[in-house]
Amino acid sequence: MKIIRAHEFKPNNAWDSLPIANMNGITSKLHWTDTPYHWHVNDGEEVFVVLEGQVEMFYRTNKKEYSETLNTGDIFFASIGTEHVAHPVGEARILVIEKEGSV
Repeated sequence: MKIIRAHEFKPNNAWDSLPIANMNGITSKLHWTDTPYHWHVNDGEEVFVVLEGQVEMFYRTNKKEYSETLNTGDIFFASIGTEHVAHPVGEARILVIEKEGSV
């Protein structure tokens, strides 16, 4: 059993994470960031939940680039093969659920 107060989590480096659980190879991690990530494709599916802040999520489908603004409580699901990159607007705290060892 553990209780995590997401609003208190602030590591030394952007995108560092606090592992929450590993459930049969599916991990959940709390991330804090104030800088963009990099374009990437995960090894599997990914659930990306904005817990605090705002994130501009860029993604590519059929060689076209799109973006959506994600606010607190919004969820982005990256299916297998979805190229994407998250750009926080200021500070953001994010819950990421994905296959263990995924990029």
